[in-house]
Amino acid sequence: MIKLKNLLKGHTGIMRIAYIMVIMLSLVTIMAFALHDDHKPVEHEKKIVVVKDSVASVAAFKKVYRVLMSPRCMNCHPSGDIPLQGDDSHLHTMNPQRGVEGKGVFAMKCANCHQPTNTPGKNTPPGNPNWHLPPANMKMVFQGRTPYQLAKQLVNPKQNGNKDIKKLIEHADDGLVLAGWNPGEGRTLPPMSHAEFKKAWITWLTTGAYAPKK
Repeated sequence: MIKLKNLLKGHTGIMRIAYIMVIMLSLVTIMAFALHDDHKPVEHEKKIVVVKDSVASVAAFKKVYRVLMSPRCMNCHPSGDIPLQGDDSHLHTMNPQRGVEGKGVFAMKCANCHQPTNTPGKNTPPGNPNWHLPPANMKMVFQGRTPYQLAKQLVNPKQNGNKDIKKLIEHADDGLVLAGWNPGEGRTLPPMSHAEFKKAWITWLTTGAYAPKK
C-alpha cells in the first residue's frame, strides 16, 4: 500500500512537470510570433516586370504626351510661376504665384478659390482637396517640352519628385491627375479616357520608358 502511494506521488510529479513544460513551450511560441518582424517586405508582392521594347514604348508615350499637353494637365505644369487657365492655356487672370510649396503666396492661396470639390456652374473654379502647382524646388514643367524632353524628365528622380517606376505607375491614380477628367462644366476633357491614358502610361514605363527621338 505504501509503495502504491509512493508510485502515485511519483506519477503525479511527472504529470506536473509535463504540464509545466507544455505551458513553457506555448509561451515560447507566442513570444516568437510577437517578436516576428512585421515590417519585412511581403514575399509574394507582385513585382514590376520591364520588358524592353523601344517601338511599343515610344508609341505608348506619344499617347501619353497628347494627354500631358492638354490644358487639363499642362495648365498646372507651366514654364513660369503663374498657373495657366482655360482651354487656350492663357495666364491665370488672377495672377496667382507658385510659392515655395506650390500652393500660392500670402493671402492668395490656391485653396481660397479652389475648394475640395468643383464649384457649381460653367467655368467656375474646379476643385480638389489638394489643389496646387508643383513646388518651387521641383517644378515639373510640361509647357514647351518636346516629347523627347518630357519623356526624359518624367523618369528622372531629380525632376519628377523622386519617383521610381513603382511610384510613377501609382501616380496615374493620384487625386489631381484624376481631376483632369472631372474639370467642371465648360471645360474640354483630355483627348482620351483615364483608363486609356493609364494603359498607355504603364505600357510606356514597363517597356523601357524610351523617349521619342524628338
